[in-house]
Amino acid sequence: MASTEYYDLLGVSSDATTEEIKRAYKKKAMKHHPDKNPNDPMAAQTFQSLQNAYSTLLDPDSRAAYDRYGPDGPSSRMGGGGGGMGMEADELFAQFFSFSMGGGGEPSGFSRRGKPRRGEDSIIPYEVTLEDLYNGKTAHFNLEKNVVCGHCNGTGGKPKAKPQKCTKCDGRGITPVTRTLARGQIGVSQVTCPDCHGDGTRFREKERCKKCKGEKTVKEKKAVDVMVERGMSHNQKIVMKGEADQQPGVETGDVVFSLRMRPHATIHRAGSDLITTVHVTLSEALLGIHVERKRGDTLSSGDTIVIKSEGMPIQKQPSARGDLYIHFEVEMPTEEWLRSVLESVLPPKKPDLDPRPARVDVVDWEAADMNAYDEHEDEWEDEEDEEDEGGDYGDEAPECVHQ
Repeated sequence: MASTEYYDLLGVSSDATTEEIKRAYKKKAMKHHPDKNPNDPMAAQTFQSLQNAYSTLLDPDSRAAYDRYGPDGPSSRMGGGGGGMGMEADELFAQFFSFSMGGGGEPSGFSRRGKPRRGEDSIIPYEVTLEDLYNGKTAHFNLEKNVVCGHCNGTGGKPKAKPQKCTKCDGRGITPVTRTLARGQIGVSQVTCPDCHGDGTRFREKERCKKCKGEKTVKEKKAVDVMVERGMSHNQKIVMKGEADQQPGVETGDVVFSLRMRPHATIHRAGSDLITTVHVTLSEALLGIHVERKRGDTLSSGDTIVIKSEGMPIQKQPSARGDLYIHFEVEMPTEEWLRSVLESVLPPKKPDLDPRPARVDVVDWEAADMNAYDEHEDEWEDEEDEEDEGGDYGDEAPECVHQ
């Protein structure tokens, strides 16, 4: 392979499939599009490089040429012009942003004038406790949102007033934005007109609705109840359809409450199971505690028991529950307490020497390892043993004679 630059740019391997390349380009393009990075001077260049890489690798012929010759070889720039693979990249990316890059047509998800067909969802994080998710609860909220003005029915103007064509976008609802790309190229994208908000028309100031001031929407407060069901989990979403901000001629988005469970001090949740740590005294561990341990059945620190069907409720299944795990930690008494108790139950210790020795040396000591002592045992030689083997008798050692 001559080069892996395009593969590295998209974050895929050289043997990636067409679907993997499409998914990688979609993710990268959303992240590096110039409209999303207005303060990054390199965003346009990076985006253009992503398009070139995608256009080249998506076509089998141009990909084969790139794999053989690299980016400067023949056919490596296929799709970079006004049609072919370059248009396919634009069509794919148009699903996410309101612009058309060199091609015509209507981007998916937007109206012909550049207005979105569906409003954005309102995501609201909502903090709950483990007890809330265990027992369930109903939370009350006062939501403030934009609703279509009832005075002008969302037109933004007075009765019988006629809107005028927006001069900034010439009635198209979108305006072109040019950027300098790599190698001196000029890129043109289209964005929603900031003056008419994609409508293509505007009212003169004196003809605007007095209630909404020409904005077509007004603020409204609404009380809503959020039902947290038993057994719901962290990050689970509660969706209220069509309760987000309204826009004329646009499908209203949803209000989404995203549950955030506050960590519990002593209980940890794992799916539908619960686990907790119980600290018991030494006497409870030895003699038994309540009904969980029988008398004489000792408990060791680190033991864990499970109680079936005493964990979290399972959502939508009223009679089903997970399990409860209890981990025991034995709290040992202090050394002073142990000493006093042992002295009262054990035989008395030996009395001190009487009379006391005339001289008592106080020396330093440290813990020893008997294995280390055994290692030096073979090095010891008794001098008496040496004398027994040779001694002063010479070669003739005395013999013992029975009488």
